[in-house]
Amino acid sequence: MEQSSGAANGKDISSDTSQLCLDQNASSSSLTEAQRCMSLYFALCTKKHLLFAEIFTVYKNASSAVKQAVHRQIPILVRTIGSSSELLEIISDPPIGSENLLMQVLHTLTDGTIPSPELISTLRRLYESKLKDVEILMPILSYLPKEELLMIFPRLVNLPLDKFQAALGRLLQGSSHSGQVLVPTEILIAIHGIDPDRDGIPLKKVTDACNVCFEQRQIFTQQVLAKVLNQLVEQIPLPLLFMRTVLQAIGAFPGLVDFIMEILSRLVSKQIWKYPKLWVGFLKCALLTRPHSFGVLLQLPPAQLENALNRTAALKAPLVAHASQPNIRSSLPRSVLAVLGIALDSQILSQAQTTTPNSDTGNSEKGVTEKPKESSSAS
Repeated sequence: MEQSSGAANGKDISSDTSQLCLDQNASSSSLTEAQRCMSLYFALCTKKHLLFAEIFTVYKNASSAVKQAVHRQIPILVRTIGSSSELLEIISDPPIGSENLLMQVLHTLTDGTIPSPELISTLRRLYESKLKDVEILMPILSYLPKEELLMIFPRLVNLPLDKFQAALGRLLQGSSHSGQVLVPTEILIAIHGIDPDRDGIPLKKVTDACNVCFEQRQIFTQQVLAKVLNQLVEQIPLPLLFMRTVLQAIGAFPGLVDFIMEILSRLVSKQIWKYPKLWVGFLKCALLTRPHSFGVLLQLPPAQLENALNRTAALKAPLVAHASQPNIRSSLPRSVLAVLGIALDSQILSQAQTTTPNSDTGNSEKGVTEKPKESSSAS
């Protein structure tokens, strides 16, 4: 009888709570009343965990005051319940509209503690089968295998910027028992591996993710960027944002200039001009890093050098001056000198040098032929 009476009371309280939650006219002043009405029900939830499911059910249609009251009670309740089998059952199939409540429950369960294997597997199944929102995995990111993280990484980048920053913080912080799951180098390479068309991620989301990384220079250091660029430059095809990242790197760390010149030289050998968008970035980088880039520009084939100078007129005069130095001009092919307008001047000089002796020879020969005439006349 007592058990039946307790069940009946729980049912009555649940009904009262549901009615209060469904009252859309509840004002902000009803917060205290909502907390009072629900306090006994939450106390019962600590004894009978499945009663918590009713809170998830009515949450969607609850007034703002009731939702606020629920959110205030959640931390205490969830810490008391822990990852019980009943709570995991609720988490495995949350009602539509209860996502905010679910996220608070999950963050409470994982705050400062290692999530149980059962919770991790429950959330992975939920993500894979029902709730295709990667945010559901945020509380356990640090405990997922690297391969799995790399698979869902584009979805993390597609989150609102503040949530991506939170996800990045979790990845970089890692867990107490395994450390960082993804190191900074892997994160930047993963960002560049996103194909907006293939992955359905807006390009701006990808560039924003890069910017977030560059803002954390104590983590994404000069050494990290050098390692990243050294790996990205070998990828086929080159990542879409590669030159943008090169420009960001040289802007953030001017000390990378010599290394960047090596990267540009390798891009010349890869015929960077065949990739129109990357070619534009290449020329921007060459302009930004002049005069360091002059040696790289002079490695370009004549047609591409001419195209570069036509596109970036500000490069021509200083590059010509650089190439006109005797020790540099002597090492350049005539086709390159012709593009720079240097070969023409040397040809004129050469012609002038060869014309003067020929003229003297002609006059000399003329004088020789005229002497016999003078002699004959005299005789």
